[in-house]
Amino acid sequence: MYSRKLIRTLIVALLPLGVTGGATGAWAGPVDINHADAATIAKELNGVGASKAKAIVEYREKNGSFKSADDLSKVKGIGPKMIERNRANIRTGEPAKK
Repeated sequence: MYSRKLIRTLIVALLPLGVTGGATGAWAGPVDINHADAATIAKELNGVGASKAKAIVEYREKNGSFKSADDLSKVKGIGPKMIERNRANIRTGEPAKK
């Protein structure tokens, strides 16, 4: 039938496309943490559920916009590992630095 090498190559090639149906967890996407609602934040950031996403929105409403992804560490329950895991997808509504 098909060789293990071919199957492994196909799996590795398709993983970034999310073809596994989420078997390894949710696939993150870019999200502006200064404008998104809690449901969107929870959907797009790996390791952030509904309660942490709600805490992000509440912190933002009370303290103003986040200046960088690292500012998320000011939110209770958000640590450096979660920030690093999602850094590429965290937006703050600011243009990317050149």
